[in-house]
Amino acid sequence: MFKAPTNRLDRYQPALFWFSLFALCWSLLLLYAGAYTTSIQAGMVFLDWPLSNSSVMPDGWWEDIEMRAEHSHRLLGAKLGFLSIALAIWAFLREGNDTTRRLAYGLLALVIAQGLLGGARVKFDQLNTGADDNAIGYTFRILHALGAELTLCCLATLTLLLSRYWREKQCGLAKAVPKSVRIWGLVAAATIMVQILLGALMRHYGAGLAIPTFPLTPEGGLLPAVWTTPITLHWLHRLGAVVATVAIMGFLGMLWGRSNTRQAMKGWIIGITALLAIQVFLGAATVWTHKNPVMASTHMLVGALLLAFVWITITQTFRLPLANSDLTNR
Repeated sequence: MFKAPTNRLDRYQPALFWFSLFALCWSLLLLYAGAYTTSIQAGMVFLDWPLSNSSVMPDGWWEDIEMRAEHSHRLLGAKLGFLSIALAIWAFLREGNDTTRRLAYGLLALVIAQGLLGGARVKFDQLNTGADDNAIGYTFRILHALGAELTLCCLATLTLLLSRYWREKQCGLAKAVPKSVRIWGLVAAATIMVQILLGALMRHYGAGLAIPTFPLTPEGGLLPAVWTTPITLHWLHRLGAVVATVAIMGFLGMLWGRSNTRQAMKGWIIGITALLAIQVFLGAATVWTHKNPVMASTHMLVGALLLAFVWITITQTFRLPLANSDLTNR
């Protein structure tokens, strides 16, 4: 009969935490590489998968910018896979908390699924299937983009739960956070996810410059004079930015308005505010620079960071159990 390891520890383990943090930083490199590959439209420079031109290291991949972008993305993804396997094994052997251990297993499942989605994005593209349209290929592109965000949030949460900040300092909280604050946070996270979805749709349908001026349209108004699918996607992405900003500021306002969360999460509140301001600027600059690849890729990366920061902050609000008296108390 299978027996679980007897030397698991339900406490802060520095080596495991720092390894998870390294994997988290690695995932940011992977996200930027994927964003840059999309920005220069190099996602289909290799028509095969998992190899690239039937090779692990295809000839000339470093000299050609499109091949370098896509193959680097694949190599970084493979490395994250190995890191996730190591995290899952390490957690199985040494992590005593059931929730944290399952989160490590879930991360590995997400990374595997993300790799398969990346492969399906290539295999089912119109260039490989010869289909009349690329609806299936676009679907896998969008799912792959959203999967990257979920993987980042899962890895960020795992890193938080392994930290001394979570395990020994209770995230600096003196008492439980009211339910209303948690709800605001979840609403903010949901609006960011919708905004990321709109951005992915806009990007993969080539609608990034469907409205080529910012903040007003070429006609000088807020609404375009003509509505096409690309223009509609682009305009909805702009509208989504406004909605997400309102939701995020509402959540931060709820945190700042309570002495308990203001004291414990001041750094996170400031960090989210700064990321939000940077993200708004990068969105505008992407249009002003006519989708400069570096600008557009940084915009996508900061958007992912913003979601991760908000999600980590929401997770912290669940650190202490919510008593009945906390449902309404400030």
